[in-house]
Amino acid sequence: MQFIDFLIALLPALFWGSVVLINVFVGGGPYNQIRGTTLGTLIVGIILLLCGKAEFDNMTVIIVGLISGALWAFGQGNQLRSVQLIGVSKTMPISTGMQLVGTTLFSAIFLGEWSTGTQVTMGLIAMVLLVTGIALTSLKAKNERKSNDPEFKKAMMILIISTIGYVGYVVIGDIFGVSGTDALFFQSIGMAIGGFLLSMKHETNIKSTALNLIPGIVWAVGNLFMFYSQPKVGVATSFSLSQLLVIVSTLGGIFLLGEKKDKRQMIGIWSGIVLIIIAAVILGNLK
Repeated sequence: MQFIDFLIALLPALFWGSVVLINVFVGGGPYNQIRGTTLGTLIVGIILLLCGKAEFDNMTVIIVGLISGALWAFGQGNQLRSVQLIGVSKTMPISTGMQLVGTTLFSAIFLGEWSTGTQVTMGLIAMVLLVTGIALTSLKAKNERKSNDPEFKKAMMILIISTIGYVGYVVIGDIFGVSGTDALFFQSIGMAIGGFLLSMKHETNIKSTALNLIPGIVWAVGNLFMFYSQPKVGVATSFSLSQLLVIVSTLGGIFLLGEKKDKRQMIGIWSGIVLIIIAAVILGNLK
């Protein structure tokens, strides 16, 4: 593996981890954010179309691309709703961990990817690490420990719904044997449709939507780097490195967006991130 290939393989984590930070920075609320973000991905999709990177003669690719894109928009839109309630630094570790748990369990149970005793054992260890990591990143401040937090409970329910969308987006291609590169253009259309449907009953404005095109473009470019790096460094390594996005988004929420954490919470966040990354590495090497 060349050093430059390794650096490129780190770019999806940087780009994807920055998406929600840019969403919050430019503002506009979750519905402007999801509409703008999905339209941003569509811009990159159109560029791919103009470059001849779209396949129109395979109906399965078209349908899977549209559905998976809409599922991603569903997951992303609800993740942004959670961010509005509890902030980036709480949302992202929990969301990332839930996605890893969901996709892994689905692949293991329904797609039979855990076919050996070693895979089952290591997979279960990874699940324990993920759940522990999520719990650690969710620690309350000392002055919050004895109080109920209805917003956190609401955010957790929203993140469960969000995870369903993300898991569907990830696994539907595997179910029907469609590669991500083939479906990219139609995914971007599905994302734009999904973003419109999620936001159509809510007030949005052109300025906020336009500003939120930026994170959509950033996400799509990160996706292209992912597909570029996979044959260079391997799928397992590429997958593992991409999960470093949780560090970018979580610490960005704290240090760039100014989300306040006490010492106890910071220890929990760092410890939880480490466990989530270790679990991601294990899962990446089980594939």
